[in-house]
Amino acid sequence: MAEKEKYKIVQEHEKCIGCGACIAVCPENWVMMPDSKAKPKKEKISEKEYKCNKLAEDACPVRIIHIKKL
Repeated sequence: MAEKEKYKIVQEHEKCIGCGACIAVCPENWVMMPDSKAKPKKEKISEKEYKCNKLAEDACPVRIIHIKKL
């Protein structure tokens, strides 16, 4: 049974500087797009996926990744 999604990742994609910090700490859910900006593979995440994505949020130097509770 899949774990229930409890969080939503909100990323201000247009403000991404493409540094790759989020990808470095959470490659399971972050990928570099053709526009040289990072993007989450999935926006709704479970409790199990929270820690990795929280590291991505904290690593972002321009603070454009926000994790909201659903």
